[in-house]
Amino acid sequence: MSLFLTFTLPIFLCIIIFFTTAITAASLSYGLSYHIDCGSPTNSTDAFNTTWLSDRYFSGGATAIVSEPLHFRHSHEKTLRFFPISSGKKNCYTIPNLTPSRYLVRTFVVYDNYDGRSHPPSFDVAVAATVVFSWRSPWPESLARDGAYADLFATVATSETLICFYSFATDPPVVSSVELFEADPASYGGGDNSTVLVNYGRLSCGSDQWGPGFSSDSDRFGRSWQSDSEFRTDRSNILAVSTRTSISGTDRKPNYFPEKLYQTAATTAETAEEGGGILEYELSVDAKLDYLVWLHFAEIEGRVRKVGERVFDVFINGENLTRVDIYKQVGGFAAFTWHHTVKNLSSSTLSVKLVGVVGAPIICGLENYALVPSDPSTVPEQVIAMKALKESLRVPERMGWNGDPCAPTNWDAWEGVTCRMSKNNTALVISQIDLGSQGLKGFISDQISLLSDLVSLNLTSNMLVGEIPSGLCQKSLIHLDLSNNQLTGSIPDSMASSSLQLVLLNGNLLEGRVPEQLYSIGVHGGAIDLSGNKGLCGVPSLPDCPLFWENGKLSTHGKIAIGLSCLFVFIGILLLVYIYIRKRRNDYDFALPHELTSLAAKRNRYQRQKSLMVLEMESQHAKGLPSHFTTQ
Repeated sequence: MSLFLTFTLPIFLCIIIFFTTAITAASLSYGLSYHIDCGSPTNSTDAFNTTWLSDRYFSGGATAIVSEPLHFRHSHEKTLRFFPISSGKKNCYTIPNLTPSRYLVRTFVVYDNYDGRSHPPSFDVAVAATVVFSWRSPWPESLARDGAYADLFATVATSETLICFYSFATDPPVVSSVELFEADPASYGGGDNSTVLVNYGRLSCGSDQWGPGFSSDSDRFGRSWQSDSEFRTDRSNILAVSTRTSISGTDRKPNYFPEKLYQTAATTAETAEEGGGILEYELSVDAKLDYLVWLHFAEIEGRVRKVGERVFDVFINGENLTRVDIYKQVGGFAAFTWHHTVKNLSSSTLSVKLVGVVGAPIICGLENYALVPSDPSTVPEQVIAMKALKESLRVPERMGWNGDPCAPTNWDAWEGVTCRMSKNNTALVISQIDLGSQGLKGFISDQISLLSDLVSLNLTSNMLVGEIPSGLCQKSLIHLDLSNNQLTGSIPDSMASSSLQLVLLNGNLLEGRVPEQLYSIGVHGGAIDLSGNKGLCGVPSLPDCPLFWENGKLSTHGKIAIGLSCLFVFIGILLLVYIYIRKRRNDYDFALPHELTSLAAKRNRYQRQKSLMVLEMESQHAKGLPSHFTTQ
């Protein structure tokens, strides 16, 4: 026989349902669904044809089996995953491949002395960036032995969501199953990502428990409906009524309330006219939260056939909020819902009372959700950067770098990480990283350039290799300590144009010219230490840099000199080739013989002399002077 109780978690949330059945099939579900059997190495199918996935998507931890497996009916309740402190204080399931939408998230948690210590752990559970359940030791004995299901509605805006567990002291958090059911984004009033709806009671009146996990009855959103009998203040004067007649107006957008919910109801044995007609429920809640209450009605008694034959008032915590005439609203055998938000509840009990005006009041179902404000999460680009750093720096598992680096805000951020609110107060940003002397052996990822709000970075005394990323030195960065590692390459020029006031790069394998503006930090009241890098040069206290060698490679001047030298050599080679070709052409044997060439030269000289003589004679004759020449 299944066991159903309610229990308010000591510090934070919710009415918890205890039972030992499985989750139903998703054949009539609204959309995507996940069913993860935590701790199980294999897939399985339960009695309701639901496929349970083997344990996956977790960040760390180990598996175990409850101490009394036969006490539990289904396999996904017999295994669990626990997160010892060696896995870090924060561990998560990252559920992938989601469609942005609203989801019902359900967990099953059981201790059952699996570790033989008889000490149920204290821990928190968060969905995305918001703490939704808090477990505090000691647990009630029945809770520790039987376990508890708890669920909520949350909006997922990306393609994945985080379900994280945070340890208190050295207690290892535990979880036996994790489920997600896609729901209509407009369900329960829609809204944005600012609120999580945590289930503090989902009751089906006049019936036993049913729905996914209770019976073969389905619910498109995966909602399980609990019997109302344990929550009535007067259990002796209540009648349960039911019908097999179809109920109109059910299973419709956006809430898809199932027809079965409206086919049973609770009413009073006495009418208002007989001095009775009062039906009241009390639900345990946490004070100082707002609550969304949904009431479900249907006129399923055939004796009510016209308006005014059943009228009753609805009181919540003593306040008369509305008068209901179901037949007037929707007629007979039709679904009617009413909801109300209770603001700033000051007590630990929420009461819903129906007081008959005419006839006996009737109710088919009741839902109560705490409206938990969503905590801000870290800027997505900076989450990407931190995950890349986790991989490149090889951050050990014990440091618990899982989930969101900064959120939830009431947990510690990742070890060695300091966060603050963004300037517009909408998200969290990374302001400091302090991972000195942690035995890190990786390199600094280029993605660190996405940390646009980073003020201080301390990675001193590790064994980091590789070059300093050129995008490291954001305008926000003031303190940089990369000393005593094994970093190579040159100092990025971007470091000279930053806002740095403290630069410690000593004890590495850096080389090349130091940017003059960077070195001037020490002159302007800051501090800089470049000692222990034999390859650095170009500033006081360091050797001069070679003329043509800079930053471990050819300088710009060196490249120009080599270029010019190559040009001159090329031109010289071209000139030699040209001379050689010309010489080869003059050596061809196509010229006249030497004797003919000499004879032609003598004839040319004779012709020139004869022409000169004729010119002189003509000149003498014109002047009447005797000629020096005699014609023969």
